[in-house]
Amino acid sequence: MRYREVAHKLHALGCEELPRRRGGSYRKWHNPATGRIAPVPDWGAKDLKMGTLRHIVRQPGLDWEAFKQA
Repeated sequence: MRYREVAHKLHALGCEELPRRRGGSYRKWHNPATGRIAPVPDWGAKDLKMGTLRHIVRQPGLDWEAFKQA
């Protein structure tokens, strides 16, 4: 799964992307319901690994099944 797909699902679950302050290949997403932040790698056309995806979903306090369905 690429960054664009992950970003779409995070947005559908109520998370919002924080503005970038510097360059880099990571973008921060904030979950207002829990107040937690998760950095998400933006590697363009390169797919994210499954373990990385699961960690991204766990950090802001989201459910893996809800993420897959979004």
